[in-house]
Amino acid sequence: MIDQLKEIFSTLIVYKDGSDDLSIDYKWFATGKDEIIGIRNDELTSKDISLLTTFLSPYNVQFPTPTEAEKNWRKIIFSAELIEEKDWKPSNPFRFVYFSFNKNQIEPVLFKDAIEALFDKQVPILWESEHEGFIIEQQMLEEESISFEQIIDILMSDLYVKINFFVGPYKKDIADITLHYNSLTNVAKRVFLYTNKSVVTYVEAIPFILTKQTEAELRLDISKTILQEYIHDEETIKMFETFFKCNLNLSETAKVLHLHRNSLQYRLERFFDKTGIDIRQFHDAMTVSLALIARK
Repeated sequence: MIDQLKEIFSTLIVYKDGSDDLSIDYKWFATGKDEIIGIRNDELTSKDISLLTTFLSPYNVQFPTPTEAEKNWRKIIFSAELIEEKDWKPSNPFRFVYFSFNKNQIEPVLFKDAIEALFDKQVPILWESEHEGFIIEQQMLEEESISFEQIIDILMSDLYVKINFFVGPYKKDIADITLHYNSLTNVAKRVFLYTNKSVVTYVEAIPFILTKQTEAELRLDISKTILQEYIHDEETIKMFETFFKCNLNLSETAKVLHLHRNSLQYRLERFFDKTGIDIRQFHDAMTVSLALIARK
């Protein structure tokens, strides 16, 4: 195909890894085989561009040039052709970590450089747009998993970039990887509508997604039925949220809230007396937690 295009567009060039940066004097495209080609702007008409984009993907020069690892990941996720594991497969368990930041906060190239500096190695990144995409983190047995809360703190202090992370679960193989990637994408783009947290894991996201798929009228009814007279009691709501964050640990919760343990115990027992719900029990706690989500 490239040879045929060269016969039509004399300025066509193919980007090679390690060559000069992608010039803004060229319009760049990605082929189905992840080759990046450029044609000088002055040789293209708007009709030419429209035609080329029917079988080529426009390539934004602000994106970092894809590495071989990123090309392989794109191939196994997006290619219509099945790829045999013998051709290429991840060497370790991996997970997709969605990220998003405000438009024009930081250029993709600078963001990638910052992420690789924090990981202290090359990290594949699949861009969805100029301000969102997926980091692919491989689990290394001899290394601790990086804290994305720490990454946020560093990016905020050094680059003033406000960012959200949605951390997917580890996978051991590439079976059903396209379905997995699409599912994570769908959840990641929705979960931050329901929470103020900057880092959300897949496990944490499930209650938000399941609850928010319920009709608003039913959500309100569930919240009123479970929380009853406490639905607008912000002090009690804060106590519940802290109790959940402390994994139902009474002593830890009392410490965080600066309460005596007996005072906290008394408040939970009073809630039980009025509602019949013992939040100290797992299933009751889970129900109250869902009611709090439905309340928002």
